Amino acid sequence: MSRYDRMARRGTRLLNRYYARRSRRQPGATEFVSQPEPRTIGSFARGRQLVAGNLLFAGYLVESPTTALWDVAAPDVAFDAERHGFAWLDDLAAVGDFKAREKAQLWVWGWIDAYGTGKGPGWSPDLTGRRVIRWINHALFLLSGRTSVQSQAFFQALSRQTWFLSKRWQGASPGLPRFEALTGLIYAGLALKGHEDQVDPALKALAEECASQIDEQGGLPTRNPEELLEVFTLLTWASAALVDAGRGVPAAQAQAIERIAPTLRTLRHSDGGLARFHGGGRGLEGRLDHALAASHVTSRHADGLAMGYARLSARRTSVIIDASVPPKGRASWNGHASTLAFELTSGRRPLIVNCGSGETFGVEWRRAGRASPSHSTLCIEGHSSARLSSPERGSGHEIMVEAPDTVPLEVSDLEDGYRFQGGHNGYERLFGLTHARTLELAVDGRGLAGEDMLLAIDTRNKRRFDKAMDAQSLGGVGFDIRLHLHPDVDAALDLGGAAVSMALKSGEIWVFRHDGTCELKLEPSVYLEKTRLKPRAAKQIVLSGRAMNYATRIRWTLSKAQETAVAVRDLNRDDPALID
Repeated sequence: MSRYDRMARRGTRLLNRYYARRSRRQPGATEFVSQPEPRTIGSFARGRQLVAGNLLFAGYLVESPTTALWDVAAPDVAFDAERHGFAWLDDLAAVGDFKAREKAQLWVWGWIDAYGTGKGPGWSPDLTGRRVIRWINHALFLLSGRTSVQSQAFFQALSRQTWFLSKRWQGASPGLPRFEALTGLIYAGLALKGHEDQVDPALKALAEECASQIDEQGGLPTRNPEELLEVFTLLTWASAALVDAGRGVPAAQAQAIERIAPTLRTLRHSDGGLARFHGGGRGLEGRLDHALAASHVTSRHADGLAMGYARLSARRTSVIIDASVPPKGRASWNGHASTLAFELTSGRRPLIVNCGSGETFGVEWRRAGRASPSHSTLCIEGHSSARLSSPERGSGHEIMVEAPDTVPLEVSDLEDGYRFQGGHNGYERLFGLTHARTLELAVDGRGLAGEDMLLAIDTRNKRRFDKAMDAQSLGGVGFDIRLHLHPDVDAALDLGGAAVSMALKSGEIWVFRHDGTCELKLEPSVYLEKTRLKPRAAKQIVLSGRAMNYATRIRWTLSKAQETAVAVRDLNRDDPALID
């Protein structure tokens, strides 16, 4: 982070603090003009844990059955941000009983007492927007049984936060944080008496954000599928609130929704979860299907890329491939070196995955999760296809540098299936080699044939390859093709090391085979989930060899060997991924 960036960030914090304190002077609303229907989806299981005093925020678990939420010492700034964002209110509302409401009321009015006058870390535009949406969505749940004095304090706090958003939404970073701030302002402006005049400026700003952040493919600069889902959800919530208030949806906002919906369908696996790339997870259970249904957009993406991803699908099998360069600049703060990595899901069961984001498990896990070896792709001599910058002390951000700058590709239909062909030049500088990958999915979805090639294409890169060979005493340039398996996959290396058998919980058996030119191993791996306390143990298929010539080719296959009665029952269930 540059000195200018540090100064800008400090200036943003000071402005937030200034306007947060000034908000206490603003007159409070006394009632709702209109109240949007609750649309946020919570987790009943997480709600029950919260009621029991188990606080799981940002990967940290604090057991606090008696201590108030705001008296708990935050183990990390991410923990603090998550509790101040109030998304946990969705989980308590999902439980909805007396104990859950009592806990929600205790924590909401506890926040009002401790921070409602503009104090504390929760006064940033994105967290304030997230918080305001939840308070309005669950107002009936929260205000039930409250006294007039408590209700007045609730509306006063909402008014102060709304005024703060009207002054500071520009201070939120472009992308998801700014969408959260503006959606919160629109929600509050439509709902609270006396704040109606703040809706039109917020709608204009939201339209500008849609035009600048949502590209023609319906994607974000970060290329994070889960973040795209969050933005999409916010836009559909804002649209629904406008319709409920008898207002029209601005054209730019409606067009952004129409661009994003087909892209999310492309990024959705056959089990209904999102592909996990560039810091994103699978998405909250049910959030994707609910958002797509609420958008009323039924179109699917035309042939080609969607936010830089390619998709092959047949029957119950989906393959999603990162087929573009990594995000650039600030958008790459959570970017991964995952070019040409893929994920494969069979029906309801993920088979081939990427390790995922290690953000909630500390700096080292976060960095490891971003590297090429944590993805289902080829890497050379343990290097990543994109290098991370070295952050200055305390900045916490590393952008992607020396990343692939070109990814030629072609997606085509075959007589008996579908083919993806792509390549990238991320290893040219160090080794003079281009990685090319071909994936062919059978028309019945029961087999995936892969071919990976390492090529020194021109004279300059042949010299680079020769130099790398000299450094290895002509012993060849080592490479590994890694296919990370989901933790629920039971894998075993067959006798002789010629194949790997993989049993899914559905009863399906998949088999990995190769052309015999490399050494096949089954090694430990991890599966990183933001909602878990620790990384989950998993396995990975590793195909290792050495490039001795200007052209090296490795062929392998994944094929379904068996489908038991359990798998047939899995097929016949209602599939949430097919709702729309």
